[in-house]
Amino acid sequence: MVVEPKVRDFICTTAHPIGCRENVKQQIAYTKKLGTVDGPKKVLVIGSSTGYGLASRITAAYGCQAATLGVMFERAASGKRTATAGWYNNLAFEQQAQQDGLYAKTINGDAFSQEVKDQIIQIIRQDLGQVDMVVYSLAAPRRTMADGTVYRSVLKTVGEEFKNKNLDLKNRQVTEACIPPASEEEIEATVKVMGGEDWMDWMKALAEAGVLASNSITVAYSYIGPALTHPIYYNGTIGMAKKHLYQTSIDITEQLRDLGVKAYISVNKALVTQASAAIPVVPLYITILYKVMKEKGLHEGCIEQMNRLFREKLGKGNAVVDSDNQIRLDDYEMKPEIQQEVMKYWDEISSETIDQMADVDGYWEDFYHMFGFQIDGVDYTQDVEL
Repeated sequence: MVVEPKVRDFICTTAHPIGCRENVKQQIAYTKKLGTVDGPKKVLVIGSSTGYGLASRITAAYGCQAATLGVMFERAASGKRTATAGWYNNLAFEQQAQQDGLYAKTINGDAFSQEVKDQIIQIIRQDLGQVDMVVYSLAAPRRTMADGTVYRSVLKTVGEEFKNKNLDLKNRQVTEACIPPASEEEIEATVKVMGGEDWMDWMKALAEAGVLASNSITVAYSYIGPALTHPIYYNGTIGMAKKHLYQTSIDITEQLRDLGVKAYISVNKALVTQASAAIPVVPLYITILYKVMKEKGLHEGCIEQMNRLFREKLGKGNAVVDSDNQIRLDDYEMKPEIQQEVMKYWDEISSETIDQMADVDGYWEDFYHMFGFQIDGVDYTQDVEL
């Protein structure tokens, strides 16, 4: 059948199998062009099918020649319903990696569950012996505990209501967002889903099973951003979860000290992802940021960011960190000259000036690329097998 994008709110309910495959191939080609570097050789990526997780896996495999094991939670095609983009991405990656002689296996299931942890441990034992790097790149809206309790994350402020400019992407209009404060229960639930508890569970399970190599590293991803977005992000419910994630990095390093494990938070650049598209205020900021960073020649996507992480920031045993022991891949975004120009546009932008002061087309391009659409070299008029 011919597959077309069907966009609802901030998600696309269809994905194009050939487009997703081509998107993965382009990321692989970019990484291969940069050559190989000395790095981890057996890598577990938890949340490996889209965005930063997928880019991490591609970079580990093709930048470091690493065997990679992935965990994803994706849906296969059913009847006339396409699979999720992550399903197609993973299929494309595995096929290409195996064709190129690289080990690549994936478990499709709930990464929060003990069952998936046990499955991964068994595969590591059988196939790899141990892993020397764990990437934790999970972005989930809910978490089901062993006792059946379900926690759901929310995108709200903490303390008081927040109002600011927002972007109606569909109509290309600058509007106003009004974000309500979260209750204590909602904050707790968001931390349960997006904080570091499960990351710690994974690391302890791997260590106790003997499948975590000595002096291994683990990294989880976060975002800080400018003061403009702090009420909804850094100081909002998601920020509370990210602060917990940061504390967990300290706790993992301390608790697994005997193994020599080092845990890091990589603070990444603001990009169009399935997670960021849902956050009020942020899409308008991203469209302005894209315009400014592209004009300055500093714009990066997920694959450029992850290649810089593996090649320049992780180093060989000693990561390049700030005073809080965090890796800063947002260093280009947070340059004073970049932020000054972004804030200038932010103050002046309106529906009438949106096309002059923001890169809305670039936002939509990245959005469609996530689902395999608008990729150069793909004929979208042809029938495809789902």
